[in-house]
Amino acid sequence: MILDYLIIAGALLLISIIVIRINKKDFSIKINKLASALGGKENVVSAKENMSRINVIVKDPTIVDKDAITKLGAKGIVEVDNEFKIILGNDSRKLSKLIKDLK
Repeated sequence: MILDYLIIAGALLLISIIVIRINKKDFSIKINKLASALGGKENVVSAKENMSRINVIVKDPTIVDKDAITKLGAKGIVEVDNEFKIILGNDSRKLSKLIKDLK
């Protein structure tokens, strides 16, 4: 009886670890694609999260690929001069931190 519970607990732990690793890998792929869509990490001046969106200031707004950002799951993009306000929902805080870490 106890052995059965230990086996189930071990299986659940293994599944949890696998899911976390897969999500982490997907997230790093997403941040790299987002950085590329913003014109590369060299083009990003600053990034800051604001609730469900990221405010990104870029050097050259003409090389930002808004379609690629939308394909990554952005629910909306507002461009004002060289600032992009990208609505990404729950991932905004983590993505903003990762964009800052790319520099």
